[in-house]
Amino acid sequence: MNYKETLDFLYNKLPMFQRIGKAAYKANLDNTLELDREFGHPHRLFKSIHVAGTNGKGSVSHMLASIFQASGYKTGLYTSPHLLDFRERIRVNGKAIGEEDIIRFVSKIEASVNTLNPSFFEITVAMAFDYFANQKVDIAIIETGLGGRLDSTNIITPEVSVITNISLDHTEFLGNSLHEIATEKAGIIKKNVPLVIGSCDPELLSVFETVAAKNTCELYKSADTRVFKYQTISIENHSIIRFENTNSKLDESWEIDLLGNYQQENLSTTLQIIDVLINKGWTLPDQKVSKGLLTIAESTGLRGRWEILGANPKIIGDTAHNEAGIREVVKQLSREPAKKLHIIWGMVNDKSLDTILPLLPTNAEYYFTAASIPRALDAKTLGKKGNSTGLKGGVYPDVKSSIEAAINKSDKKDLIFIGGSTFVVADALKYFIP
Repeated sequence: MNYKETLDFLYNKLPMFQRIGKAAYKANLDNTLELDREFGHPHRLFKSIHVAGTNGKGSVSHMLASIFQASGYKTGLYTSPHLLDFRERIRVNGKAIGEEDIIRFVSKIEASVNTLNPSFFEITVAMAFDYFANQKVDIAIIETGLGGRLDSTNIITPEVSVITNISLDHTEFLGNSLHEIATEKAGIIKKNVPLVIGSCDPELLSVFETVAAKNTCELYKSADTRVFKYQTISIENHSIIRFENTNSKLDESWEIDLLGNYQQENLSTTLQIIDVLINKGWTLPDQKVSKGLLTIAESTGLRGRWEILGANPKIIGDTAHNEAGIREVVKQLSREPAKKLHIIWGMVNDKSLDTILPLLPTNAEYYFTAASIPRALDAKTLGKKGNSTGLKGGVYPDVKSSIEAAINKSDKKDLIFIGGSTFVVADALKYFIP
């Protein structure tokens, strides 16, 4: 098989959650453990950090990878989903896995696919772990896909476990309450492995404290160490974020190349992880941490987080797709100066329209659309529901036509925002980066 045929095999032969949803979900680790055994337990051959959470886990993972790279470590990074190319999911020192490496792995695993009937995610996790072992990485940052306890990544014993935050998402798998979701995320906690948690509702803290105590884990709350003071923009168009460090009683300023206001929480979590790792003996000096934070997108390929895609009119894309993430995006949108706001909006068919659409601003013109995946919500259905919620605008069959319509209707001083789904942003990136 060539590379295109290999990708077709992965996408069409294996059930893929991002494309078809619930039918691809496997509620056990049986296949993951069997694949791990078949390839000689590759995850045991490298150190790792495990990152879970409802929002922010991707940003935290990329921040960590950039810091480790800047500090001279050979660094693996596993994330999902991808935006433009499958290869984005598996990187070493920012470089995506090669096409030949993917072809080679899939050719080795074809027989197992026929006997095990694994999911797309189970295969990609096995591929990542095998690749990191072969590449002899010093550390791999591993982002969970969905949940924690039953996630295919949850066979590793990391240097530190991380849970960025908890909010409602994927309730059909993880539970209908924050307590149930927190319990699933807490499934990544391992015996004697320190745990870092980011933003946490006090009512949920007991979930993590109980599981951490059972596993004799030290628990670190990032919000207890760094108290956010302010965030502003530098002349280089970077975010400058200031905290008060409650341990040193001194203020800290950090400059990062990501612009989302929500990144202050992710940065606080990342810095707490770094503190824990330094105590474990990792060499991560402040100047290297600073260098890594200044080059997150460049060093790791991170895309779609409050990303500026165009100017005159200003065009912003963001992958926030659940209630908590969209609240943050709407809050930041309200602070953006614009003559008129245009919003290109598409969603997947398992999200609650009644929960999410009322969060959106009514003072915008909407371009309801659908991403190019089977799981996308029909644009006409979305538009009808949006209009009945007080969101005025038209329906467009695909992201390309919605972008062109918004640009044609916009003044140079207007703002166009693209969001609602990771896959809408992915289609937008394909439009702006042919």
